Amino acid sequence: MAILVAGGAGYIGSHMVKRLVEKGEDVVVADNLATGHRKAVAKEAKFYYGDIRDRQFLDRIFTNEDITAVVHFAAFSIVPESMAKPLKYFDNNTGGMITLLEAMHDFGVKYIVFSSTAATYGIPEHMPIKETDPQKPINPYGLSKLMMEEMMAWADKAYGIKFVALRYFNVAGAAPDGTIGEDHGPETHLVPIIMQVAEGKRKELSIFGDDYDTPDGTNVRDYVHVMDLADAHILAIKYLEAGNESNAFNLGSSTGFSNKQMLEAAREVTGKEIPAKMAPRRPGDPDSLVAASDKAREVLGWQPQYDDVHDIIATAWKWHETHPAGYDDRGEATLY
Repeated sequence: MAILVAGGAGYIGSHMVKRLVEKGEDVVVADNLATGHRKAVAKEAKFYYGDIRDRQFLDRIFTNEDITAVVHFAAFSIVPESMAKPLKYFDNNTGGMITLLEAMHDFGVKYIVFSSTAATYGIPEHMPIKETDPQKPINPYGLSKLMMEEMMAWADKAYGIKFVALRYFNVAGAAPDGTIGEDHGPETHLVPIIMQVAEGKRKELSIFGDDYDTPDGTNVRDYVHVMDLADAHILAIKYLEAGNESNAFNLGSSTGFSNKQMLEAAREVTGKEIPAKMAPRRPGDPDSLVAASDKAREVLGWQPQYDDVHDIIATAWKWHETHPAGYDDRGEATLY
């Protein structure tokens, strides 16, 4: 019996694989390495190189492995890119979900935990955002994820495939032991970009917009540590295996931090100057996104260990300091 992690070579997926392996689970990873790194995958996991939109590829995995549950991270997730290339996002994200659910149905796999997003809410009507709030995405990325949630809901009605959609906010940090972390090319996420400036790899940080409806004019986001996120996915698997109904949960710290606040926290953690400049707004960015995550804490029993952004940034800094070349200086996983 094994857990399939689709997109398990990516940033969040690789931390999920690490945590599952630490808990003694048999783990199978499927990834096309479009944005992930094979070297990020724990050596104990089986790695299948391929695209989940390829039905023959999925059939090979489900035939070879005794999969009991799927954790789905395999999606593109860059908001500005989705605004410029919407069809790319619908093809990969929604298209991949269709093929995956069809394969799960044909092979009798009844549980899926899905990496959803706060972007499904669009411009929130109030803060913090609750799971029952309207989902009105303002970018193709958020819409593609909402469509994927709706696909799972219909697959539940038709086939009895139970799901948990985890709508998380801004994910940051790295494994505390420094073995794996965030390594995108090009990098688009705030914390690793700040780390790159601290390392001297970038001249300065660009803060996109200072005229938002927030206390200091810059975007406010809710940050959650990547390992806390992985723990929530494991709790979601157990929730489904216990026979519970399909559900959706927000994952966040319930506290918002502005881009300027994150910059100041990073300066304190790293001891670096970290030059910054203001830049024009990016399309598709809401003013603020802060989660009400009490439902996940009460129903799933989720207890995040990192509730201070300084601690989150410290783990990211450890990864960047010990892996200045990212995954270029890491060993490889076995390929199946």
